[in-house]
Amino acid sequence: MSHTQLDPTPSDPTSTTPADRPGTTPAGPATRRFHLSFSTQVLIGLALGIILGLVALRMGPAGHAPDGSAVPNWLGATLKTIGTIFVTLLKAVVPPLIFLAIVSSISHLREVANAARLAVQTLIWFAITALIAVLIGIGLGTLTSPGARTTVAATAAKASSTQGTWLDFLNGLVPQNFLGLEVTTHGSTSTVGFNALQILVIAIVVGAAALRAGHKAEPFLALVNSALKIVQRVLWWIIRLAPIGTVGLLGNAVASYGWGAVGSLGVFVLDVIVGCLIVGLIVYPLILKSHGLRIAPFFRGVWPATQLGLVSRSSMGTMPVTREVTIRNLGVPSSYASFAVPLGSTTKMDGCAAIYPALASIFVANFFHVQLTLVDYLLIAVVAVLGSAATAGMTGATVMLTLTLSTLGLPLEGVGLLLAIDPIIDMVRTALNVTGQALVPVIVSKREGILDQAAYDAPKQELALATA
Repeated sequence: MSHTQLDPTPSDPTSTTPADRPGTTPAGPATRRFHLSFSTQVLIGLALGIILGLVALRMGPAGHAPDGSAVPNWLGATLKTIGTIFVTLLKAVVPPLIFLAIVSSISHLREVANAARLAVQTLIWFAITALIAVLIGIGLGTLTSPGARTTVAATAAKASSTQGTWLDFLNGLVPQNFLGLEVTTHGSTSTVGFNALQILVIAIVVGAAALRAGHKAEPFLALVNSALKIVQRVLWWIIRLAPIGTVGLLGNAVASYGWGAVGSLGVFVLDVIVGCLIVGLIVYPLILKSHGLRIAPFFRGVWPATQLGLVSRSSMGTMPVTREVTIRNLGVPSSYASFAVPLGSTTKMDGCAAIYPALASIFVANFFHVQLTLVDYLLIAVVAVLGSAATAGMTGATVMLTLTLSTLGLPLEGVGLLLAIDPIIDMVRTALNVTGQALVPVIVSKREGILDQAAYDAPKQELALATA
């Protein structure tokens, strides 16, 4: 893969000052500093997470709680804390990021010729790729019957606390307040959260209103763009912690569930991974090739975003990186990428909202001995194409899965069967989501004749990715 690095500041390859030439300083030859690329740091984090997770698993629980559940040992608790902190930091920055990015992206449409045409083309290609992905998921599920080849116990079946139906989805589109805040009460404890879908709706309305207001909205849009830069900078600081977060997230998954959970759901896990690989490594290249684009430059260019999606499990958290590589590495005009990428980060989920719910629905139907009809398969496809905004770019795909299950009339308790391995397969799903979110702007730009072909084909090996 590409060795593109996430550097704090953009490099200037044309610089000729002595300090910028390899191996020299103003005083003479320089001592070469040891530096690990971000990609290498992430890979080390993945390996270390697996090793520490296995060690924690081997150590066994520290004891048992009054309800009989195992109490993690000190290493397992540490890994869980590290992973939780990383995800919490990402979630903290997502609400302002969604609002600011969408408002800013809509405002950028003023700078794009044929903006309406580009927007329509973008949504069409979102739907096309989602449809292909869900058909592949249905095909794999039909061939392998994953729910009939599992050793997971029926006692694991339980309804998720986070559920979605079409009525919930439609009601969720209506903001309860301007900030999209939600208060959840558990006994005597109340938790304040946010509804990413409502924030998306609010941002679209505000952005459209700002466009309608014309020059009078310029001070507001300037403030939005300035605030977006600040939020993105904070996000970059959090992203820099991704290798450490990887250790905690993957280590906790291994320590909590071990390989037994993966083994008991082996066919399903393999189906999800194979489905994502088919879409990412066969379907996407075919789409690129059909548009006269070379395949290797795309994957080299999008790799920084793909690997971060793999680690963070958040399309929205990865959005600034996806936007940057789409512009700098893949040649998509900034004004169009600033609209398409944020929109895709909240609504285009080929992994989480197409392949996964299709396979999961078939798994649940197999497990509970429910025979799916042709109409059911058509409903899965419709939900995947129209309902992917329900995932709202955050980690996990539980809302989309429960939305699909409720549409098909399948038991929602089936969600509990799949929760144990969700953190692991979610990494692969999100990596595919992010890759697809960069693919569509490239394809639409090529079709509309606005793609910078020279930037797309340029070598990516020495390209530094700015964090500004």
